[in-house]
Amino acid sequence: MSEDSDARAQAGGASRLFVYGTLLNPACRERLLGHPVRTQPARLDGYRVAHGRHYYLVASHADRIDGLILLDRSAADFAILDRYEEVPQLYTRETVETIAPSGEKQRCWVYMPTRRLKLL
Repeated sequence: MSEDSDARAQAGGASRLFVYGTLLNPACRERLLGHPVRTQPARLDGYRVAHGRHYYLVASHADRIDGLILLDRSAADFAILDRYEEVPQLYTRETVETIAPSGEKQRCWVYMPTRRLKLL
C-alpha cells in the first residue's frame, strides 16, 4: 500500500476495514492494536471464505460473506494490521463495497490473498 493510495482511500471514507477471519475475534484485535475497536456488522457479496493455513477470499458470484467492519482505523492501526496480515507477501489491501444490515452500501478496505497465499 503506498502512502499516496492510503491517503486517498482514507480521505474517501475508507478508514474502515472489512474482516472475515481471525480479526473477527475482539481479543485478537485488541491484542494487536492495544485498544478496543468499534465494529459494525456487514456483508460482502460475490465472495466466499476459503481456509488453509490462513483465511482468504475467493470470488464466487453465488456467495456472500458475513463479517464485521472495523470502524475509524488510523494509519497506525493499518500499519500494524498490514504487518500482521503480511502485506504484500500474503495479502494486498484493496477497497470493496460492503452492505450494512440496513442495506446501506459502504466502501472499505479488505485483505485479498496473493497468489503465494493460495499456494500455502
